[in-house]
Amino acid sequence: MSVPNTAKLKEQFDAGLETRADFTIDQPTHRYGAVDHAVWKQLYTRQTALLKGRVCDAFLEGVERLNLSPERVPSFEAINEQLMPATGWQIVAVPGLVPDQVFFEHLANRRFPVTWWMRRPDQLDYLQEPDCFHDLYGHVPLLINPVFADYMHAYGRAALAANDANALPLLARLYWYTVEFGLIRDEASPNGVKIYGAGIVSSKGETLYSLQSDAPNRIGFDLERVMQTQYRIDTFQKTYFMIDDFSQLFDVARTDFAPLLARLTHAAPFPAGVVLSTDTVITRGTGEGWETDGDI
Repeated sequence: MSVPNTAKLKEQFDAGLETRADFTIDQPTHRYGAVDHAVWKQLYTRQTALLKGRVCDAFLEGVERLNLSPERVPSFEAINEQLMPATGWQIVAVPGLVPDQVFFEHLANRRFPVTWWMRRPDQLDYLQEPDCFHDLYGHVPLLINPVFADYMHAYGRAALAANDANALPLLARLYWYTVEFGLIRDEASPNGVKIYGAGIVSSKGETLYSLQSDAPNRIGFDLERVMQTQYRIDTFQKTYFMIDDFSQLFDVARTDFAPLLARLTHAAPFPAGVVLSTDTVITRGTGEGWETDGDI
C-alpha cells in the first residue's frame, strides 16, 4: 500500500502498457523471458523446500489447489479459474504498488492486485518493492481459504470506509502484522508456531529469522495492540504477532472499526520492539541487531 511514485513504477508506465483508471493491466505474458521464468522456478523451488514444516497447512493447501506452476510464471487467468469458484476472489495484474484508495477498493470487491513483473536474478534475497513472486506466491494461496478470504474482504471494506487519513497508519499496521508478517499457533510445530504472512513466506531470510532467531518478540495477537504498533520496512521485524487460528481473524473482520479508529487515531504509537506489561508474551526478544531508528 503506497503512493505510486517509485522508479520501478515509472519504468512500467514508460514501457507503454495500457493502464486503466484502477491501475489494472492485462497480464503481459508475452513479456516474460527465459530469465523471468528461471527466477520464478528458483524462488519457487527454494521457498517450497524451506517452508516445509514452517508454514501453516492452509498455505500449502492453497498452493496445491491453485495448481501453481513450479516451472514458470503462472497465468493469472488460469489461477482465477480455481480461485473465483472457491471464494469469489480474483487476481488482477498491476504495474506495481498502487495508491491506498485504489488498493482498498480492489480488496473491498474481492480483487487482489498482483504485480506482473519478476525481480532480477541479483535480487533473489532482497527486493525493495513487491514483485510477482511476492504478490502471487506469498499472498494468493491463502485467498482460497474461506475464512482468510473473508478477512481480507472485510479489511478492504473497513479501510475504504476510513476516510480520515489519520486512520490509515492504524490500518496499515493491521495489514502489516497479519497479512504480511503474521504468525499462527500450531502445536504440531517444534516451537508451537508457524508462518502465514506473505512477507515471510516469500523471503528466505525472514522465514528463518521469524521462527528461529532469538532477537524478535513474539506476542499474542490483540487488535488494538497491533494497530498501535509501529513496524520496520528496511530490516527484519522487531516484533511478530501470533494468532491462535484464522477464526481469530474472522472475529477481527466482524469488528466495527469506526469507533475503534476514532478512539485510536490520535493515540501515541508503540515502538516496534517494545513489550508491554499487558502483552501475552510467547517469546521476549533479545533485541540483537536492532536498529535504533526507522520505525514507521
